[in-house]
Amino acid sequence: MRAAASAALPAVIPLVALALWAFAMRHTDVSRLDDYGLVTALHPAFWAGLVVLTTGFWFTVRDPRRGNGWSFAYVLALLVMERATQAVLYPTPLYAWAWKHDAVIDHLLTSGGLQGADQLGDMAVYDQWPGFFAAQAALVRLLGVDDAAMYMAWWPLVSSLMLLLPLLLIYRTFTQDRRLIWTAVWLFFVADWVGQDYFSPQSVAFALHLGVLAVVLRRYGRRPDGRPGRQGQAVWTVLLTVLVTTIVVSHQLTPGMLVVSLVALACTRRYRDWVPPVTTVVIFLAWCLTAALPFLSAAMPDMIRSIGDVGANVETGYGTTPTGTGAVATSWAARLLSGSVLLLALAGVLRQRVLRRRALPLLLLAAAPLPMFAASSYGSEMIFRVLMFMLPGAAFFAAAALLPKVRTLAAGTADAGRPAEGPAATRRRLAASVPRPAVWVPLLVLLAATLAFVPSYSGKDRVNYFPPREVALVQQLFDQAPDGSLVVAANRNYPLAYEAYWRVDHYWFLDDDRHHVDEIVRDPAATLARDMAEVERPARAYFLLTQGQMANSEMNGQLDRAQLTRIRESVAASPRFTRVAENSAGVLYVLEPAG
Repeated sequence: MRAAASAALPAVIPLVALALWAFAMRHTDVSRLDDYGLVTALHPAFWAGLVVLTTGFWFTVRDPRRGNGWSFAYVLALLVMERATQAVLYPTPLYAWAWKHDAVIDHLLTSGGLQGADQLGDMAVYDQWPGFFAAQAALVRLLGVDDAAMYMAWWPLVSSLMLLLPLLLIYRTFTQDRRLIWTAVWLFFVADWVGQDYFSPQSVAFALHLGVLAVVLRRYGRRPDGRPGRQGQAVWTVLLTVLVTTIVVSHQLTPGMLVVSLVALACTRRYRDWVPPVTTVVIFLAWCLTAALPFLSAAMPDMIRSIGDVGANVETGYGTTPTGTGAVATSWAARLLSGSVLLLALAGVLRQRVLRRRALPLLLLAAAPLPMFAASSYGSEMIFRVLMFMLPGAAFFAAAALLPKVRTLAAGTADAGRPAEGPAATRRRLAASVPRPAVWVPLLVLLAATLAFVPSYSGKDRVNYFPPREVALVQQLFDQAPDGSLVVAANRNYPLAYEAYWRVDHYWFLDDDRHHVDEIVRDPAATLARDMAEVERPARAYFLLTQGQMANSEMNGQLDRAQLTRIRESVAASPRFTRVAENSAGVLYVLEPAG
């Protein structure tokens, strides 16, 4: 009876965790999010489920009787609890940039083809890297749905699942130690809080980036006898070319990250094959000098000026400073989570000497993105992208720091000739060799990292969530706006912000210089009316203020609620503006012609 209960326990634990998660989903109210986002809104059962799942995973992955299938089941449960929670709780998709990408797909479906800057202005950059958007437009037609908003709320879960196979292939290149592989996978997902898994080109490009690395690590390395492994090389080169081309036509930054990673590998004795980096560079340059040339020609001066400006990646100026206890706390949770994983990785490198030697290519891949930190600020986001691209290698060595002595691939091969020992003997040997603190201390570290993911990933949901009434208000605007109209808003943090961008202009006044913002605060209605006055009939000029804009402004140190309320009241009292629509999520005004 005890043996049967012990055998069933690994299956019961994730089911209990998922049951607690399901209960929490039914009893969590997201109608009034505070500055801590989803953290304070979640029912306590959610946190209990995470603790149960993480504890069960730790003891299951260390148990030699449990195969890979059990660890896989725990990681799947983790991804559901991490990446599906928001899709279940929120009735509308999160994140203004996801709505923006939906608008790009809608443009492709509407126009039937790509267009240049003369038709689209700054938004033409998406037509110059159309891979993701063209594929999604085809998917929308295939599924027969109205738009990508019908499924994009589930994209974080889908894109995370896409990462699982290449991660496993990469880790299995260097070790057969099941504990190390699955603990590294777990740490990768709980430390991947950067939020690039949303409905975006980079989410797919990152998965393909890992796919290219998996192919190179497994098929382009030298054999143990020092000879290059050339069997089937032409097939793998074709696959590599397809993957790289898909990345290059979909995203601007990922090809650069891929080039520095492949060059770092080619500099090692084991992967001294220049076919992958040369192939990537040729495809990348071919695209940059043809389809992407209009954008790059305009952007190149700013890109050159930003080289070496490391300060742009860490400075926080007007409009980028977390404000309020909740925003600051969640920001620090994310920093501590990333810092802890990087410190663990350093400890793993120092502690696991054999691993450091055998898995040197993975260590180089973790360090390879660092030069990009000085190459460009990428809109002050480069620090986050560098962390994300470092994470696969960092998670591997961080996992090694949490485990006792691990086996590399070479060590596993050397042990193959030894007589097999039974499960009971294995358990006795492990129990005798592993001191009790070596079990519980790493478990506490793993628990802390897993719990810290929630504030790091969901702590800004007050900014990123748009309730149905806000979506309906903005949709009403675009349903009635004539071609050539202008939409004026505080910032772009609202749903459908780029809807119909090919026929409607936008002006976000908090993106303007501080002097003009101060002018608007001093005399809102008169200044805004002057800014909007050049729009001529039949086009109209609209002023839109929603709760998403107010949350973003408050939490990022722009204008506070009192200032934004004063702007709204000034517009409401002005005879130049007529109210078009209003609900609990915002208000919409139209500017009347002078006289």
